[in-house]
Amino acid sequence: MYVERSRVVDKVLRKQLKKRAFEEGFQGLEGWFESKGGRVRRRKREKKKEMIRNDAPVRWGMGFQDPATPVMEGIVNLHHEVMYVMIMVMGMVIYILMRIIYNYDYRRNREVRKEKRGALIEAIWTLTPTLILIMIAVPSYALLYAMEEEVSPGVTVKVIGHQWYWSYEYSDYGEEGISYDSYMKGEEDLEEGELRLLEVDNRMVLPIKTHIRLLLTSTDVIHSWAVPSLGVKCDTVPGRLSQVALYIKREGVYYGQCSELCGMNHAYMPIVVEGVKVEGYKEWIKSKI
Repeated sequence: MYVERSRVVDKVLRKQLKKRAFEEGFQGLEGWFESKGGRVRRRKREKKKEMIRNDAPVRWGMGFQDPATPVMEGIVNLHHEVMYVMIMVMGMVIYILMRIIYNYDYRRNREVRKEKRGALIEAIWTLTPTLILIMIAVPSYALLYAMEEEVSPGVTVKVIGHQWYWSYEYSDYGEEGISYDSYMKGEEDLEEGELRLLEVDNRMVLPIKTHIRLLLTSTDVIHSWAVPSLGVKCDTVPGRLSQVALYIKREGVYYGQCSELCGMNHAYMPIVVEGVKVEGYKEWIKSKI
């Protein structure tokens, strides 16, 4: 009797020990998962903080640069929408072409059949392209009119093109305003991290989350002030003043180039726009006055 009771007690104790070990092991495993999840989330936050925007051209780049303005976001979205329509049209055309090749192969149709006039088919191939063009035109015109919308600017900057450099004039500050020239940096003057053929000695500084008006002109030949991340490409024509509206949404350094063939050194007219917070912009203005 005593032996049987001891066996029962041992059996119960073993079960309790196994249960306790399982619970402790599960808690440890749960804690491991929690710690691992925390590490993963922490890494994601660190990567997000260290994320570098693609605001400069890259070698063999095929896509858009990261948009920094609502206009550029609209251009990217319009491109994607039109691409969907083009893929659909291409698929339809390829399908019809393959069906024609298959059904009207001379080995299957040795006799020429005279087809009568098909009103339904003619209506379909007339209405379908019309609907497709409407699908493309509606968002295109919406974006076009949004780009031309005039908003009371908080900052006005005049951009002047020369052979082969840029000048910037901030006329809202002081009696004489702020004006300076922006030349490309030579390779011997580049600092670590600066981009060859894209860095300048004096960057254009603009505040973010502020409506900006750019007035563009030229003193000699036609140039083109183009910054892809900002969605801007405007010709600077001698004797004519063009206007562009900007609204930069985030801080960053945005690179562009002259996009109109303007002479021997056309390739050496880079553009660098530095978007800073309003506080930083005010400090920059104070340092220039």
